[in-house]
Amino acid sequence: MAGTALKRLMAEYKQLTLNPPEGIVAGPMNEENFFEWEALIMGPEDTCFEFGVFPAILSFPLDYPLSPPKMRFTCEMFHPNIYPDGRVCISILHAPGDDPMGYESSAERWSPVQSVEKILLSVVSMLAGNGPWPPWPWWREPDRTGLLLYPHTVFPL
Repeated sequence: MAGTALKRLMAEYKQLTLNPPEGIVAGPMNEENFFEWEALIMGPEDTCFEFGVFPAILSFPLDYPLSPPKMRFTCEMFHPNIYPDGRVCISILHAPGDDPMGYESSAERWSPVQSVEKILLSVVSMLAGNGPWPPWPWWREPDRTGLLLYPHTVFPL
């Protein structure tokens, strides 16, 4: 199965180098291991991530593309879909099948027709606020951030 995965990853890498999506660079960390990739994602315009370059690691299973890769940012990120350890929680990275929690349809989850490019574009979209949570319109308004981050009255000690 690893042979199929390696062929697929090599084809996807070739496609990404010939026709890279804007603001994304990705490829194997070294020639000996095509199953660990590094990605650099430029923050989307007009977001709190603008002007940032965010490194991440994609780890591919030996049965790729039947199973999704795992993605983890290697820098500190503040986003509701990113765990404190950098792991990305997004539907396209969830294993195929029905969601046991009932939040996602099976069409939103991983399938072998997905690609590294689609994953990375989905993550850029997630960072841009086009996800299941409302975008943060207040990031440029420092006088309002306290109201949203601390919705309850805080009393000084």
